[in-house]
Amino acid sequence: MKRSAIRELLKLIAQPGMISFAGGLPAPETFPVEPLRAAADKVLTTLGSQSLQYSESEGIAPLRDYIAASHSRPGYTVRRENVAVVNGSQQALDLLGRVLLDENDTVLVENPTYLALLSAWRPLGVRFSAIPCEADGLRVEDLPALLQANPKLAYSIPNYQNPQGSLMSLPRRRRLAALLREYGQPLVEDNPYGDLRYEGEPLPDVFELNARNGDAGVLETEVIRTGTFSKVLAPGLRLGYVVAHPSVIDKIVLAKQSTDLHTASFNQYLVLELLQSGLLKSQIPKIRDFYRLRRDAMLAAMARYFPDVVQWTHPQGGMFLLATLPHGANTSDILSTALAQKVAFVPGADFHLDGRGENTMRLNFSYNTPEIIEEGIRRLGQVLHHALAQCPRQPAQPVTTAIFSASGGKLTKSSEASALRR
Repeated sequence: MKRSAIRELLKLIAQPGMISFAGGLPAPETFPVEPLRAAADKVLTTLGSQSLQYSESEGIAPLRDYIAASHSRPGYTVRRENVAVVNGSQQALDLLGRVLLDENDTVLVENPTYLALLSAWRPLGVRFSAIPCEADGLRVEDLPALLQANPKLAYSIPNYQNPQGSLMSLPRRRRLAALLREYGQPLVEDNPYGDLRYEGEPLPDVFELNARNGDAGVLETEVIRTGTFSKVLAPGLRLGYVVAHPSVIDKIVLAKQSTDLHTASFNQYLVLELLQSGLLKSQIPKIRDFYRLRRDAMLAAMARYFPDVVQWTHPQGGMFLLATLPHGANTSDILSTALAQKVAFVPGADFHLDGRGENTMRLNFSYNTPEIIEEGIRRLGQVLHHALAQCPRQPAQPVTTAIFSASGGKLTKSSEASALRR
């Protein structure tokens, strides 16, 4: 085990004047403080000591029923026994690793992928098998050959992937759902960012395309879906969930009982009150408008201040984008200079599994105001101009993410993955 690069970086960026694009932090301005205050008063008034008592390891029944109903579709029914409430979806990933993975098991993961997933499962002694993640998601055409080796588990973030911000296309989702069923392959579909959509129409999740009703109406699916209320309510509540076959939920509960007994009862009742009040119907559109403005501010500032040879993704949702420098640059080395100029980012190497990504950086656009984003990208642009001037020019390497170029003051998608920004 080793400390998370991102969590450790957060300690450094608490300095006065530091502009951070490093953490995946929601904007505190979006937190529904007054609705939470009213909900807390109502919960304490109507439920009193019940909301402060120990509760079931699976989660309180009415919240599990609400989550189950929100995941049901005409072709299948999700029931209470398909849902476990956990302390954020990060705990879900940790518990799933404990109960499903053994030493030397093979796990298929996107490359690059969510850093804290690797931190949770790497100590278990598993072997990660990397599948390239492109502009339209996991490269599904590579899966059949890998699935023949009978991997224990697969992991994907189809919606606005961390760190790239990529969105898996509908054809790839359909093909993935069919392959999972054909091979009986379990997949963890992590969905922390699904509600943060700024462009286009919503796509059905892999869970939705794969699930069906089995005997006696029991849910049958190869997909284990994890979700969270951190990005649409408040991360400090630490409330997430798992939706899966009852046999998987049973094992998660066994692991949770030895970990923390149960998720905080009061937080569960609090979130349930907010959900039943219909808060999310008004909250989510506001958050989308809020973050869309910040995303656009970052993209525009990068077009103004970044060197011509830097490339980046254009996320349709989520909280992150990935910038790619010319081959030979090392963003871990550049970070120290950036911190001296009071601007922070996350070097991309730790998100990659195959030694690549040293010339990439993850940038978060959800936390800072457009004005601060402008200043932070200006500072970072100066750092990059200086660093790349010292770096021997090497041919640009093709990348597997969507590249956008600045042309006539507008951001337009490049026809070639290896195209330069100007």
